[in-house]
Parts: sequence; structure tokens; C-alpha cells
Amino acid sequence: MSQPSLLRDHIGAALRRARIEQGQTLRQLSRRSSVSLGYLSEIERGQKEASSELLASICGALALSIPNLLLEVSRSMHRQLIENHGGLAARPTLAIVALDNTRAQDAVNIEDAA
Repeated sequence: MSQPSLLRDHIGAALRRARIEQGQTLRQLSRRSSVSLGYLSEIERGQKEASSELLASICGALALSIPNLLLEVSRSMHRQLIENHGGLAARPTLAIVALDNTRAQDAVNIEDAA
């Protein structure tokens, strides 16, 4: 079983994919986001954590919303979890808790449909 990667690895990979899909060079993104070339490179390689301010700037330069970035990161991390556990990882679910007299058998689990 491989070592799970860190959140910063997945964020960096997602940012790199978005940049490449748009045909931007690292230098162009650096200029547009006002993040130094070296630091941006380290973020993409998962060597540095990006602050929320830097993420906002980078995502703005990529015309990528932070929620969409985080959704992609979540999916990537979930895929890795499944791969590392032989496909046995449970699918993420959202549980709705009722504060009324709803019986357990009447409760509904809503799966993440994303």
C-alpha cells in the first residue's frame, strides 16, 4: 500500500492540470497571479502549502473557482484512497440528522452525486 499524499500534493496537481489545460506557462501564471515563479512551482509540485490568499490569486488567474478546485482535490484524494485500499473505501455520504421525531428507518442518506 502506498503512502497517502498530502493535501498540498493534490492541490498542486489540480492547479498544474488547470494551467496546462489552459495552455498557460508557469511564467504566465506567475505574472497573472502575482505569485513568484519559484513559489508557484513549489506549490504545483506539492512542496509548499498555498495560503488562502495565494490560492485565491492563483485561481483568479486561472478563472477557476476555489470551490471547484477543492471539489477536484476531494475527488482526487478519494480516488487515491480507493486505489490504496483495493477499491474498498466507502463512498462519501452526507447524513441528514432530523431534530424531530423521525424514526431511524425513515431517515435517508444522500450520496454525493458529484
